[in-house]
Amino acid sequence: MPVTCVVGAQWGDEGKARIVDLLSADADLVVRYQGGANTGHTVVVNGETVKLHLIPVGVLRPGCVSVIGNGCVLDPRVLFEELHMLRDTGHAVSGEGLRISDRAHLVLPYHRALDAAYERGRGAGRIGTTGRGIGPCYADKVAYKGLRVADLFDDAELDARVRAQCEEKNRVLGALGSEAVDAGETLAELRSYCDRLAPFVEDTVAFLRRALSAGKRVLCEGAQATLLDVDHGTYPFVSASSSSVLGVPSGSGIPPRAISRTVLVAKAYTTRVGEGPFPTEDAGPEGARIRERGREFGTTTGRPRRCGWFDAVAVRYACTLCDADELAVTKLDILSGFDRLRISVAYDVDGRRVDRFPADLASLRKARPVYRDLEGFSGDLSGCRSLSDLPPAARAFVDAVAETVGFPVHLVSVGADRAQYLTR
Repeated sequence: MPVTCVVGAQWGDEGKARIVDLLSADADLVVRYQGGANTGHTVVVNGETVKLHLIPVGVLRPGCVSVIGNGCVLDPRVLFEELHMLRDTGHAVSGEGLRISDRAHLVLPYHRALDAAYERGRGAGRIGTTGRGIGPCYADKVAYKGLRVADLFDDAELDARVRAQCEEKNRVLGALGSEAVDAGETLAELRSYCDRLAPFVEDTVAFLRRALSAGKRVLCEGAQATLLDVDHGTYPFVSASSSSVLGVPSGSGIPPRAISRTVLVAKAYTTRVGEGPFPTEDAGPEGARIRERGREFGTTTGRPRRCGWFDAVAVRYACTLCDADELAVTKLDILSGFDRLRISVAYDVDGRRVDRFPADLASLRKARPVYRDLEGFSGDLSGCRSLSDLPPAARAFVDAVAETVGFPVHLVSVGADRAQYLTR
């Protein structure tokens, strides 16, 4: 049962979509198993840039079926915005090309309102959410208050539950000084989606099991990244879902034993959006230069990303947790022109050398990177198609990443287009 998983090894924005798009050439299905419209996946195909937030990247491969699994949270408004965008750019999606789990939870207007209100109320302790309502939706899921895709098709049940939830949520919003959400408007919006959504809805667990039994090749597309995993990331500065490979079975129904290959993706440097610890952050001119060269601004929010050098401690933790088979390194081309490249091989915490990624925020906030410095390289890498084409210093950097992380690097991207990659 050939299942490949592509998962971020840092704090997101590693270029996972780039790798998923590449590997989807050999896949029959691409499955999103967690997260929602708070993610941004950008793919460049023959010079055309496509930005997706909810629909899997496999939608750009003719004949490849995209699946939004039960572990995802679905914002119907965003879904239809993306479907319209895809149609207008020549990538129209049929009901056969996109399957949506009937068990996926719905992101509703009051979730977005609560997300914004909670973040304002946190003040200096804000988490740095995208404001898309993802956290409050997952909170309702575990509090037994959520609505699922299947509930859209029971009109009486939908009416009663939406009105009850709006009444409850409006009390909270009022206490937080925010405007109330209108239950009637919410219901009208949801009902407007039903007929359009119905052709895509499926019991995706059964659908995927049938596909596996038929020998179909499945590619799982992670959103966010391992260091944002609600259980294993830098809590509480994390996403609301299981964004490591460990979320695949529960978020898709694919059995753990079916996973045959796990690819972790890391940038040749490190970025983070929002708040939270970031040991290798460079707030000086080199970090600003990385941000400018890498165009490090959020696909979903537009916010400038915090930038810094490659953190082998963090990536090693992610690869070990996910039992990675290999590491893909993206955006190597962005480091061209730097005289010196840096890899954090350990942390200094209160004068102690720490080789593992700490769980507690206090240690992470005090952690100072212990760097291994390497010679920089120059030149345009976009035309390189094998490691032998790279400048010697660039090859040495890739080798150093593999050595310090302790996992083999099999893929390296040297540009945004799907053709600009190297294999070892």
